[in-house]
Amino acid sequence: MNREDVLDTLTNARWYDLTQPLSIFSPPSPGEMPLQVHFFKRLTGSWNGGQGANGQLIEWSNNSGTHLVGPRAFHSGAAAIADLALEGLCGEGVVADVSAAVTDYGFYTPAMITERVEVKEGDILVVHTGYRRYAWDQPDVANPAAQGGVENKEFGYWVRHPGPSPDFFPWALEMNLKAICVDCGSAEHPMNTAVRRLHKAEFDKADRLVQETHGKSWNELFPVDEYYGLTHRTMPRAGLLLVEQLGGEIGELLDRRAWFFVPPLPFMEVESAWSRVAAVTAPEGGDEGEFLTAMSEIEMLDMTLPFSVQTPQWANYEPLSIKYTKRVGGQDLGLGRNNAHCRASFHLATHMDGEKHFWAAGRTIGQVPLDHWHGPGVIVDISDQVSNSSVYTPAMIEERVDLRDGDILLIKTGWHKFGWNSPDSDEFRYMILHPGPSPDFADWCVERQIKWLGIDCVAMEHPFNTIQRIMHPGAFAVANEKLKEQFGGDWDEIFPLDKYYQDMHLNLFPKGIVHAENLGGAIADAESGRYYIAAFIQRGMELASCWGRFVAFREAG
Repeated sequence: MNREDVLDTLTNARWYDLTQPLSIFSPPSPGEMPLQVHFFKRLTGSWNGGQGANGQLIEWSNNSGTHLVGPRAFHSGAAAIADLALEGLCGEGVVADVSAAVTDYGFYTPAMITERVEVKEGDILVVHTGYRRYAWDQPDVANPAAQGGVENKEFGYWVRHPGPSPDFFPWALEMNLKAICVDCGSAEHPMNTAVRRLHKAEFDKADRLVQETHGKSWNELFPVDEYYGLTHRTMPRAGLLLVEQLGGEIGELLDRRAWFFVPPLPFMEVESAWSRVAAVTAPEGGDEGEFLTAMSEIEMLDMTLPFSVQTPQWANYEPLSIKYTKRVGGQDLGLGRNNAHCRASFHLATHMDGEKHFWAAGRTIGQVPLDHWHGPGVIVDISDQVSNSSVYTPAMIEERVDLRDGDILLIKTGWHKFGWNSPDSDEFRYMILHPGPSPDFADWCVERQIKWLGIDCVAMEHPFNTIQRIMHPGAFAVANEKLKEQFGGDWDEIFPLDKYYQDMHLNLFPKGIVHAENLGGAIADAESGRYYIAAFIQRGMELASCWGRFVAFREAG
């Protein structure tokens, strides 16, 4: 397979977004923090913050929305999310639709799965229970016998959904499955979680049900110590991953094989993380086997920085903080788990600036369809042409790569090597002295119909077309002299403030051209050329910007 084959394979594939919208209205895992969104900056100013942009501060639990549960959730000595290689989070798999065979409090079994689909060793298995019908974004489910004439959606989604039978996880381990994904609140049965204590009346219903159907009590079916050993020691050590709260277009893949992407935020300190789950299948009329073989021969370059409390944030934004609210040893009955509540502003680590960050009428991140975040594009290495505070131009791009109208454009300045996690880390140089685009760059992006842009430094803007000009006057003076040498004029002549302040935001976002910042990781190994590029960004419905996993695809070897 060559580069053009990779581009053709992914361009012609059918892409499916399996991610549930994330919102302040998304119900959190029972007892945990729901998503909180607070504007600390607005374009014209905020009561407890600044002006110049729509800047958000959010607080969240990692078990809200579509997310991956890592081994450290149940075993404190196991891998954190950032330790999981991207290759182990993607691959061939199958969706098994067991919705017709399961009921409230019931079980799905290995037999239910294998009588519907072929499960191969090492698969990613998606179990479609049908309980996504109770997700917050779905229509009400009518029930004349229920209060108000409709089912209580949160109870259906979190408390009454079916879960794995006693033999399910042992079977999954025997099959060496990469991940088990579900379309409901939890990949565990809710009555094997804290729900059994929070909703004792519901547990009593489940207990009576299994006594009728299995002739045993709940604790006889799931002996507490034995179940704890399975889920808190055996499964984490084996690396079996759980992916919860799928939604979106999952209904279009029932009982079908596909190639799945489950790329979470590469969180260093926590046990779970948001993930934009997607799947691809062969194009209409294409051969499934040939397509899946082709996908196995494609290399992924993970260009995402580790997400950490160590990550420096943009000027006057709030850094990431983490507070553990649950630990595996802190719950009775051995049913505890590690869980953190997090707080951060968006402009740290690898993230996508969304339209609404600078354009009040723009779309939120969650309103942008997945199709916009992937497509053919280029990575262009201009690292040998730029230096501290210098300016790069469209000509530098076009002379090095075969850029085509409508492409995604990623610019490699070399500044990734000054990032916080690099042996050559130089935070001041990374944040304040990075190069930026020339005055004609934004107009050129419009002319070339660039889909979206990305950069391997802290901002797509030149730092001195931002507030950094005021915050670092000494560095600005040096940059001003450099600009005179390159362009024959001082900063205010070349970049008039009323036209070029936050040029790449204010002039491009109303045209739908946004950008990713703080690319890193494998971009260091990417030569100039054409790639298929994808941004797996959490589907936040109220979010102006958001973090994601940024991947370039090329031929293996």
